[in-house]
Amino acid sequence: MKAKSFDAKFEKGEDVTKSLDLSKARRPLQEQRRVNVDFPAWMVESLDREAGRLGVTRQSVIKVWLAERLEQIASNK
Repeated sequence: MKAKSFDAKFEKGEDVTKSLDLSKARRPLQEQRRVNVDFPAWMVESLDREAGRLGVTRQSVIKVWLAERLEQIASNK
């Protein structure tokens, strides 16, 4: 499919995903990398309580809090 046809279909609101190879799609700066971090037991327990209160996973709490802190640091520069 030519780019012009693709753009026209997209602009009309048609589904163009069939024309894409999504198996290699990546979100810039969103690629996952696994890290291992050891926390003291009291910290894990606190994280679990907060995760339970929010109804999310421990991992989600950690990600959100780290993201907030990193954004705060970046905005102060």
